[in-house]
Amino acid sequence: MKQPWWQGRVARPSEVYAQRARARQTQLTKPAGSLGQLEALAVQLAAMQASDRPQAERVTIAIFAADHGVVAEGVSAYPQAVTGQMLGNFATGGAAISVLADSLNAELQLHALGLAMPVADMPGVRHWQLAPGTANLRRQAAMTAEQCEQAMAVGREVVMQAAGRGCEVFIGGEMGIGNTTAACALACALLQLPASALVGPGTGLDAAGVAHKAQVIDQAVALHRPACATAFDWLCHLGGLELAALVGAYVSAAQLALPVLIDGYIASAAALCAARLNPASRDWWLFSHRGAEPGHAALLAAMQAEPMLQLGLRLGEGSGAALAVPLLRHACLLHNSMASFAAAGVDRRADDAHA
Repeated sequence: MKQPWWQGRVARPSEVYAQRARARQTQLTKPAGSLGQLEALAVQLAAMQASDRPQAERVTIAIFAADHGVVAEGVSAYPQAVTGQMLGNFATGGAAISVLADSLNAELQLHALGLAMPVADMPGVRHWQLAPGTANLRRQAAMTAEQCEQAMAVGREVVMQAAGRGCEVFIGGEMGIGNTTAACALACALLQLPASALVGPGTGLDAAGVAHKAQVIDQAVALHRPACATAFDWLCHLGGLELAALVGAYVSAAQLALPVLIDGYIASAAALCAARLNPASRDWWLFSHRGAEPGHAALLAAMQAEPMLQLGLRLGEGSGAALAVPLLRHACLLHNSMASFAAAGVDRRADDAHA
């Protein structure tokens, strides 16, 4: 049987360039470690890019939008029509990610994978329409294996095109009413935890709504457990078209040696699934923030991730990752442009073994 593409080889980031970057950090005019996580980020990116001068200027942000049949269970505070409406808001520049992408001079791509309510063609939106959203995961598998593979292939194609245009950092975002339920269900299955440990308010549910959402998720996981032996199985049964696209994008980026900046809760659930499908992919991801959804911390811990920000975000859309781009750029700028002790004529610590 032919190996699926997402199990293909992923090379490791360059340890040679990581060592060179660490050595440079010891030469810069600052106390060792004084720039904290910014130093580690520069080293990571130098290793990923196999470069002495890591860069994060050419950023691609791809938003994948899709609907979820599980909204029929009353798990969202917003109607399903909002998915398409927000896609239009992205396209006209009114959404948070649109504003952030513009401020970063980042490429913003919009991909409609499957809307329950068709929308008119919009400038800048690519309509794939793989299905009219997913099926209700509380009652049946959210996707067929074929639909899941098609959505993953979309993510792969988007990343391959971005890499071909010289992208230096890739961000995947999502939009889909009901997708915190799908993401939480997927996370519960992969982490073998009850929904009560990971569920959150999503778009703004009250306590009763969150409790109902947890019940729907637990029932869904129990329903599909007999049919699911692999992470791909769980993605088909509990995921969404946009989640599958993110999974495909994250694995493909790693295969292409393209650094990825992971967004929030939903993106992190997709990342965990991608890591289960191809564990070596994890080496190519940076994590932008720890969000307000209760389950996000558990997902980050499972991937041994150290997020850059903690701002109480729960918007999605790739917004948290976009907010972290300036920090990543400054980490590169400091690494590339600060003077060394020798060049600046600055004395080092008397007890520095390298002096």
